[in-house]
Amino acid sequence: MKPIKKLVEKPIFNNFILIVILINSVVMGLQTSPKLEASIGNILGIIDLVCLGIFTIEIILKLMAYGVRFFTDGWNIFDFVIVLLSFVTGLSFLSTLRAFRVFRVLRTLKAVKGLRALRALRLVSWLDKLKMIISAIAHSIPGILWSGLLLMLIYYIFSIMGVTLFGAAFPDWFGNIGKAMYTLFQVMTLESWSMGISRPVMEVFNWAWAYFVPFVLISSFIMMNVIVGIVVNAISEVSEIKKKEDEEEEKELSKEDELRKEIRALKEQLTKVEKMLDEE
Repeated sequence: MKPIKKLVEKPIFNNFILIVILINSVVMGLQTSPKLEASIGNILGIIDLVCLGIFTIEIILKLMAYGVRFFTDGWNIFDFVIVLLSFVTGLSFLSTLRAFRVFRVLRTLKAVKGLRALRALRLVSWLDKLKMIISAIAHSIPGILWSGLLLMLIYYIFSIMGVTLFGAAFPDWFGNIGKAMYTLFQVMTLESWSMGISRPVMEVFNWAWAYFVPFVLISSFIMMNVIVGIVVNAISEVSEIKKKEDEEEEKELSKEDELRKEIRALKEQLTKVEKMLDEE
């Protein structure tokens, strides 16, 4: 399977698949317009199926080239799952088979049909910079989870305070812990928190600023900056690891080149020795 492996690793093959992904992403966006689909007929649907066929051939070629090792790469698994979901939502002829009648039900659900849009996510697995960002986010998940736990604790404390202080006067916003946490979420996002929530509360409790301002400072500025800092630090670490890996690959390639040169030199010397022996 070496010829197939060489094919799937060629830059022209990868660039072709990247172009198909871009075209498919544009087509899926155009398919959301009923007027456009009605004016040009089934052209968009045909292009979509052609793209799905190309993706399927790509996966098959990679499976033939790498075998079981194909599933050792997380990005390959990601591409495989995306294409598999595309079959579930994109091939209507499966619903005619008795064994696949479940697909007929699935295709009636708009939410499931929308899964086709996941194909656009394949851009992530084909662009190194996006892969680095996703890897960094995955690397920073533990830190984000601990920060989220701290943020939830802050929410809980301020929710109890809000229910105690403002629950009787503003039951829609602070009637219970759940309502208070949702109100604080709106405050944290800075969505109309001043005119929509804090100022109406301050008209009844003129000291309420002492409650809202600290919460905004802690949640929106301090905690969000902490989470951003964790992600940025993770991106820096992942990029440093990637840089080291690239340097090691370059060193290995240079060693291979040196070995090839030495082998060629030895072959030339052997050829010369053979000629000398023949002359004798």
